This record gives sequence, C-alpha cells and structure tokens, in this order.
Amino acid sequence: MGARLRVFLSREQDRTLSNIRIADVPQKVKDRAEVIRLNAHGAYVEKIAAHFNWSEQTVRNVLHKWRRFGLEGLWELPGRGVKPKLKEDDMIFLEECLRNEPRTYNSRQLTEKLERDCPKGRRQRRIAQLN
Repeated sequence: MGARLRVFLSREQDRTLSNIRIADVPQKVKDRAEVIRLNAHGAYVEKIAAHFNWSEQTVRNVLHKWRRFGLEGLWELPGRGVKPKLKEDDMIFLEECLRNEPRTYNSRQLTEKLERDCPKGRRQRRIAQLN
C-alpha cells in the first residue's frame, strides 16, 4: 500500500470550505468540500468513502483535484450534462406563443410551430422538454 493521501488546509481555507455547506451551490460541491475538510482533519480515504458511500478512488480524485486546482476543482467542468436542444431565441419565441395563445401543445406540435412560424426560418429540431 502506498503513502496515505492527505491534504492540509490553512484556517482561511477550512473556513471557506465550511461556509460552502450553507452556500447556494450544488450538493456535489458541498460533498466535495466536506471530503476535503474530513481528510484535512485526519480521516482516512477509506473512512470518508464509506461515509459518503463513494468509491475510494472517487475520494482520491476529489483530493487530487483540490491539490491541483484549489476551490475551482470543486465544481464541474463546463460541457458536462445534457446540451440544450434549442437556442435561447427559439425558447423565447415558444414561451411567448405558449403565453399568448389559449391552447396547449405537445412537443411535436411545438416543433412544427417553430418550423412554420419562427421568423428566422429554423431547421427542423426535436423538442425533448420545455422547462
């Protein structure tokens, strides 16, 4: 077995990570901050992994990211997650239609409306979901 992975925090870093628990940030970021604090306070990777029900490698990855990137390592990289299927102006157009017209639409009908009525002559798009 290799050397134990351990991070060390200044008081300011520890306070910042502690404040993340009450901040309006994604739960994943809060969990990562807590992982770093637990490790800095002496908890082993195995115990932290068991506490969060994560793999040990996931905990190690969080600690390595902290060492490399600091606070920025807590957040997801851009480009993760589902990509939007519509452009912002398309969404605005459809939201206006839904607000102003006294009927309901399904996704196929909204797609047809976008193709037919949108002033910019859009290519065919499939609408998976409107939020």
